[in-house]
Amino acid sequence: MPDDFNSEPHTQGIEAPVDSGANASKKRPPKNLPDAMIKALRPKQWVKNVLVVAAPAAAGSEALTNVGTLRDIVIAFITFCMAASSIYLINDARDVESDRQHPTKRFRPIAAGVLPVNLAYAMAVVLIVAAVGVSFLATAGSSLAIVVAIYIALQLGYCFGWKHQPVLDIALVSSGFMLRAMAGGVAASIDLSQWFLIVAAFGSLFMASGKRYAELILARETGAKIRKSLAGYTDTYLRFVWTLSATAVVMSYSLWGFEMAEAARATGSSGAIWYQISMVPFTIAILRYAADVDRGDGGAPDELALTDRTLQLLAVAWLVCIVLAVYITPAVL
Repeated sequence: MPDDFNSEPHTQGIEAPVDSGANASKKRPPKNLPDAMIKALRPKQWVKNVLVVAAPAAAGSEALTNVGTLRDIVIAFITFCMAASSIYLINDARDVESDRQHPTKRFRPIAAGVLPVNLAYAMAVVLIVAAVGVSFLATAGSSLAIVVAIYIALQLGYCFGWKHQPVLDIALVSSGFMLRAMAGGVAASIDLSQWFLIVAAFGSLFMASGKRYAELILARETGAKIRKSLAGYTDTYLRFVWTLSATAVVMSYSLWGFEMAEAARATGSSGAIWYQISMVPFTIAILRYAADVDRGDGGAPDELALTDRTLQLLAVAWLVCIVLAVYITPAVL
């Protein structure tokens, strides 16, 4: 790939292979360098970082109404946006040749030849330094910085080889989701429920295994060499992993809900019933997402969350239950 900033977009691989999916026809390479720099950050995937709100939102009626806590959550969100984008840049720079053979990844800025590799690495370094630096602005700045640093270290290991190791790769992907969930609580010095952490851990594993399953199906349909680790997976194994993780996440969420309901009753709050009701939309959402995964649509969880109306309605129903439980009829964590 040419490394000069004024080079024309690389066209090798842009015309083939042909993607049978509907999304491929909507994909286009970036128009110019500024457009490429923005798209390479993958701002659409920043929706994943909303997970930093999860722990503070579940912490009680004062958490999201406290200005200091809200400030810490915003800082955690910004730091993870920068940290995640730095990893996307490094990962795309290292996978440039394989991405050009992928039905949709071939349109990414680096694979398309619009964003030079050297510039991508430079942007990544700046974002890593900024992410760690900004994290110190939170109330528990040093603790958030440690979480961010661990996230970056694990994801760099993923980029530089661990992603080729079956099982280890989905463990690293799921760890990224879990660390996001932890970040909000850590930044605001909020104690996290053990059941909440288990929900985050197995929920992350559920999404990661679903993502690999979708890629395995896509590789078979198109013949594209998407990632080396797929050679170590089978349909039955990935189904086992997401069945195991889905079961664990529903059970652990239910136990968290019962724990919170008991705490609510102990304080005389009427919010207990809403914690229990929240299990219904949560469980149905897991079943709905499992149906999407089974069809091979779990390759991009962020895009699925933005397009599946049923999942969105279930998310709203769940959120209403939590708001009623925590903020309208307050209880303690």
